[in-house]
Amino acid sequence: MAKIKHPKSGVYEPERCWVGDTHKICYKTREEAEMAARVAEYDHHIEGHLSVYKCEYGDHYHLSSN
Repeated sequence: MAKIKHPKSGVYEPERCWVGDTHKICYKTREEAEMAARVAEYDHHIEGHLSVYKCEYGDHYHLSSN
């Protein structure tokens, strides 16, 4: 997925889409999303398991804590 560069701050932000009431990060492949899930679990000391699912609105993947 494309990363968007904000002109004022110069910071790159990942592409996102709306899923229900949540603005979720889009991952181009299942493998990319699974790696992001493992990194997030480690970085944030998450004891549960983040899962990956294919977005019903586009050709990309999201993470879920359910």
